[in-house]
Order: sequence, then structure tokens, then C-alpha cells
Amino acid sequence: MQQDIPFYVLILFFLLIPTSLVSPLYDGPLYDFTAYTECKEKPEEPLYGGGILKSDQQSPPAVQDNIVSSYVVNNIYVPSLVLHNLTQDTIYTFSAWVRVKGSSSAMIRATLETEKETYDCIGTVSAKLGCWSFLKGGFVLNWPSNLSIIFFQNADGKDINIEVASPSLQPFTKQQWETNQQYTINTKRKRAVTIHVSDSNGRRLQGASICIEQISKEFLFGSAIAHTILGNVPYQNWFVKRFNAAVFEKELKWYATEPDEGKVNYTISDQMLQFVRTKNIVARGHNIFWEDPKYNPPWVLNLTGTQLQSAVNSRIKSLMSQYRNEFIHWDVSNEMLHFDFYEQRLGSDATLHFFETAHESDPLSTLFMKDFNVVETCSDVNSTVDAYISRVKELRRNGILMDGIGLEGHFTIPNPPLIRAILDKLATLGLPIWLTEVDISKTIDTDSQGNNLEQVLREGFSHPAVNGIMLWTAYHPNGCYQMCLTDKNFKNLAAGDVVDKLLQEWKTGRVEGVTDVHGSYSFYGFLGEYTVTVNYGNRTTKSTFSLSRGQETEHFTITLSSNS
Repeated sequence: MQQDIPFYVLILFFLLIPTSLVSPLYDGPLYDFTAYTECKEKPEEPLYGGGILKSDQQSPPAVQDNIVSSYVVNNIYVPSLVLHNLTQDTIYTFSAWVRVKGSSSAMIRATLETEKETYDCIGTVSAKLGCWSFLKGGFVLNWPSNLSIIFFQNADGKDINIEVASPSLQPFTKQQWETNQQYTINTKRKRAVTIHVSDSNGRRLQGASICIEQISKEFLFGSAIAHTILGNVPYQNWFVKRFNAAVFEKELKWYATEPDEGKVNYTISDQMLQFVRTKNIVARGHNIFWEDPKYNPPWVLNLTGTQLQSAVNSRIKSLMSQYRNEFIHWDVSNEMLHFDFYEQRLGSDATLHFFETAHESDPLSTLFMKDFNVVETCSDVNSTVDAYISRVKELRRNGILMDGIGLEGHFTIPNPPLIRAILDKLATLGLPIWLTEVDISKTIDTDSQGNNLEQVLREGFSHPAVNGIMLWTAYHPNGCYQMCLTDKNFKNLAAGDVVDKLLQEWKTGRVEGVTDVHGSYSFYGFLGEYTVTVNYGNRTTKSTFSLSRGQETEHFTITLSSNS
């Protein structure tokens, strides 16, 4: 269901967001974050009332005659939606309810075909027999289309009876999409604050000068670093100036800490941890195990049975003992939707053992499941959003404290409405979501990397369920994994300029003002830590306060004593 937004909140929104983003009389659609992961006896009503798929007679001619009909794909009849006159660069959000017959379950993929191109996947859902499942996705066209078809098919290509109900297609202009992003930022990443100034007798002080500065941010935004940062002062200065979080690119991985059996060496990772600690930067632990065999130490590949189990136990015990309470997160079993090296050799409960042991060894750290192609696309059948959710629920059923959702985010050309739709479905799990390895493919030019990176970062920051973003941009003299933020002299490339622009945009600038007749001064600030300096006559005091997420206005009282 579309969320009801209080009128006073909308008024506050229009007063506080930049005027370039919205008219005070904004009458465009409000994005609906609703998503479902449970299978229902009956489909819910369509989002946005169906959007431009409304079946009433008032629908504009551009979308008349769209119906759920049959379409032949590889000699198989599949349900489809016929669409007319879709426009270029419009952001279309799409949803529907799906049910299958003739099979207990199937991964159903929605594909869009226009006159010029085919969008292989605009949304997926794990549909079941006897109940309705919710598909949510979207698309942006590269060219206008007079006639388009959305068709639904079994992802494995097999013939299956598919039913579709309550379809919805809601268009947003680019400006409307940005307006909705800014609304979420203003309501979830910022908060109203009132500072009250009084003397030691409690009398309100009108006319006191106030200066407020944000000294740290609640939202964690960082990047991978490599051993190349050690002793490299220009790199260190560039990094520390921008980021409040870090993750080690390779230096904690098993092949780095124990390349030869029994010869464990944490020298480099210790030095990197010392660096981030001295700079008050938090760090993620990446990773304990990697399910892809090619990223395991060569000697591990030859172990089986009790030998492998012994090596695994030693790895966890050694790593977690070395770094207990040091890392805010641990990626426990990396890319387990795509690979199963350990489960093949140690049994189907190997991953459960990893999570259990990690939690026992470092109970204060948040344990993450992390994988690729979850949010980047829906074409990868191994890592669809429902496949991810199913694995999380499986871990929970077995009593595992899996506390965080990790989405790598290796993009080429991002699909903003699909990103948001996937985040919506993952948010139903009630776990913190992190984009953990964001970059843009080096197959495109650096300017396009910057533009595409900005789209991804804005989607992440403006989604209320996302708690942090990490870039996968560790610097190496011979180039980065896919995308560098700077050149060899630490001068920004296009992606680095985007990072700087957004860091500045997502921070409260210096705020100065004077208390009113009630001795109060109000402002609207990003969540984080602040200093406030108050001057009244010849008296001055300085204080700090913390602004955390909440709906109500935060109030702080500052008292000026006679000898302040």
C-alpha cells in the first residue's frame, strides 16, 4: 500500500529541499516502497492503482489496450503486457503478482522487448503453486518506443503455466525521481533541531549568537584500501579527508594471511588496522571464508574431510582471536549464492558452522552474508533477490544470527528503479543493508564511470534501509580493480569528483544564527556529531551534541553561566 505522508511533513519537505529540485506545488507521484516476500492467498491491489495500466475508461490513449495476453517465446506461450508510447529516459517502476501452475515453484523473469532492444530482466520473483508472489522491478529506455511488450517466462526456459495479476507501471520523470530521493534524504538522513539558550537562572537569552558545525557523520561511507596506503602519506591524506569507513581489499583473506599451511602472518593487516584506528575510521572485516575455490590458499584445495575441517577451525580461531572487537562487520562466507566449495566438502551445514563460530568468537560484530549480482541485475538466476532472501531465511530457521545484508554492487550501467525495487524487497527482512563493493566497470570511459557511480550512490543514500556504502576503489600504482577515484598523483578522476560532490552535499554546512525571543534557534541537519558555540555579551561556551535518526524535533539546552 502507498504510504500516507502527513501534510505538515510535506510542507516541511518543500520548505527545506533545494528549490531547484521541486516546485512548491509538486503534484507528481510519491514513490511507494511497499514490497512483499510472503506468498499470499490473494494478490494485493496494484501499486499506484496500476499507474498507466489503469483499466478504467479515463486512461490516456497512449496506454489503452494494454492487456494480459499470450506471447510466444521459444515456441512457448507466456503471459504478456502490451504497452504503447513509452518515452526515453523516463523511469518506469513495475510490479505484479505472479502464480504458477504445474510446478511447485519457479523463478519467473519479466522481460521487456521494444522495437529496438530487449531488456533481458526488469524484475524476477520466485513464484509458487497455489499462492501469489510479488514481483517488483523497473526499467529506463534508451530510445522511445511506440510498441513494447513485457512478457513473463520461466527463467530456466521450461514450459510452465504462469498467471499474472495486479500489474502496475508507474512513470517518473528524472526530476520527479530526484524529488523523491531528496524527500527520503530529508526525512531519514536529516533531523530538525532546536537549541535553547538560557542563563544559570533559567532565563531565556534572546540575541545569543550561535555557530554550529558538523564534525562527523552518522552514515558510514568509505572505500577499500590496500597495503599501498602504508607509508604513502599523499594517499593517506586523500583518504582520511573523505571517508569514515574502510575495508581491506585482500589483506585479511585466507590466501593473504596463510599462503602456506601453518605459516600465519598478520603483519600487513595489523599495520593497516593501526592506520585506520589512529584516524578514527571504522573498518569492515573482509572476509573469513570465500566459497569460490580459486580464491582459497592452494594448499587448502587439496584438503578433504577431517583435514579441511581442522584447517577451517584453525582459521576461524586464529583470525577472530587476533581481531576480536576490532571490526564492525565480518563477511563470513563470501559469495555463497554462487559457489559452495566448503559445503561440497564439509556438508550442507558448513556455512551454519561458520556463522555460529564467528558469532561465538566475536559476539559484538555484525555478521554479513554478501554476494554479487543481487542488486546490479536480475538476470543472474543464482543471486536474484528472492534467492538471497531464501538463503537468509534458511540461516535464520537454523538459529543463525545473520545480522546484515551485503550487496557488492559491481555495476556497468545501473538500472535505478530495479536497484530500488530490490532494496525494497530486501528491506522486508528488517536487517541493515550495506553496499559493500561499489564500482563501475572499466569497460566504459572514466566520465561515464563518474555519471553511473553517481546514480548508484544516490540510490543507496536515498533508500531508508541502507546503512552504509563502501567503494571498491583501493589504489594501486598499476590501476584499481575496476575504477579509480584518482590518478597516480592523487588528483581526482571523474569518479573522485562525484564522491567529493556528494560528500559535500550530504553534510551540514556551517550554520550561524541568533536566538529568537524564546531563546531558541532551529535548523535542519544531517545525522551525526556537532559542535555548537554560543556567544552572549562577553560570555562564550562551547558544547557538543549528537543527532541520531528520529521523527521528532531534537531539543538541546545550553546554559551560559555568569563566568562562562
